[in-house]
Amino acid sequence: MRIKNICCIGAGYVGGPTMAVIAQKCPEINVTVVDINENRIAAWNDEDVNNIPIYEPGLSNIVGEARGRNLFFSTDVDAAIDNADMIFISVNTPTKTYGIGKGMAADLKFIELCARQIARVATTDKIVVEKSTLPVRTAEALRNILDDTGNGVKYQILSNPEFLAEGTAVDDLMDPDRVLIGGDMDTSEGAEAVEALVNVYAHWIDRERILRTNVWSSELSKLTANAFLAQRVSSINSLSELCEKTGADVNEVAKAVGMDSRIGPKFLQSSVGFGGSCFQKDILNLVYIAKSYGLHEVADYWEQVIIMNDHQKRRFAANIVKTLFNTVSGKKITVLGWAFKKDTNDTRESAAIYVVDYLLNEQAEVVVYDPKVTAEQIYNDLEYLGNRSDGHNRSKVSVVGSAEQACIDSHAVAVLTEWDEFKDLDWSSIYQNMLKPAFLFDGRRLLDKEEKVKLGFNFYAIGS
Repeated sequence: MRIKNICCIGAGYVGGPTMAVIAQKCPEINVTVVDINENRIAAWNDEDVNNIPIYEPGLSNIVGEARGRNLFFSTDVDAAIDNADMIFISVNTPTKTYGIGKGMAADLKFIELCARQIARVATTDKIVVEKSTLPVRTAEALRNILDDTGNGVKYQILSNPEFLAEGTAVDDLMDPDRVLIGGDMDTSEGAEAVEALVNVYAHWIDRERILRTNVWSSELSKLTANAFLAQRVSSINSLSELCEKTGADVNEVAKAVGMDSRIGPKFLQSSVGFGGSCFQKDILNLVYIAKSYGLHEVADYWEQVIIMNDHQKRRFAANIVKTLFNTVSGKKITVLGWAFKKDTNDTRESAAIYVVDYLLNEQAEVVVYDPKVTAEQIYNDLEYLGNRSDGHNRSKVSVVGSAEQACIDSHAVAVLTEWDEFKDLDWSSIYQNMLKPAFLFDGRRLLDKEEKVKLGFNFYAIGS
């Protein structure tokens, strides 16, 4: 089966970059990314590729090369579905905020809407690919919707989870550890559909790194990978608090542990807490699935990863209040970094949101600088929490255009995203322009403690 036309429903952080790379590497395949969000599609089509809605190093160059040749962005979802041989579903699957499973289960309403739209529009056989992170057995629901339309169209459902890290998404797509494709391997039609997708990726990825599994193993592997990575972060963060009490240094502990070849050094960097769209959502999803099968000990084990992450954010914010003489009321606190990690403008579940929310509840006045996140996004993130009905977010939080400006007349500075530029700031000048005593809280272990103490800062870093 040769794929000539691909449609991707969803022009977000997964769909946009993934389809851009496929289009670049497969010039004979037409790739159309569709979304009902007209502003997002307009941004993807902006004449200046530097204005595309997602910031990822290297992405704008790839879009610039392929867009208009065989990469297209459109709001005409029906036309793209009808024309496609293969349809990727890459829409949001947020945690439910209502009903059964509230706060844990994945909300699959957008997935179901996609399936129903495909069933309504399609007139020829399709391969439907789950790209969104989904609970195990979701493909079964998709199949039930698609196969019961009665119009004679045949579908094959594949699971092809993404393993992208924001900030390195382009590199992860170009040179992945593995590509995972799950399908109905027990039928010739299912095996043929799997091979069709294998052949797309094989344009630039060695076939040995393309794994074929059944659908259920593929769906569960994505949740498991994110759970294991988040578990490592919470594990080292739990020890950071112990290090602070005992005089140990968490970086030294992490280095010693990471040199064990059985463990390795990755994801052992202590911080104010993990964020992003996947870790918390996927672990909560795993917890809910375990509970739904009556596996309460399994659910409790994984839920503790989230509990520890929430604790890390709270204690970091509480330490700011405690250090500033038990009150930040009316005090100016500077926050450097709002994105959940460097080299992305994604703010979903960013630790900064929760730290600032805590400080606002303590009546602080907060000034924020982030090199890639807009002021509107910052205000929206705080208002999404819904913790204050008085509308004070915009009066108590200001967003400025430089780190130096943000720190003027500040009582304390908190580094909450590990942007490289924060290491190279003129910290001596910043110290001179702050109120004294000047406090510096490093939530990412980014800065040199000894150097900052010499400048005069009262310095605090996670885990030391």
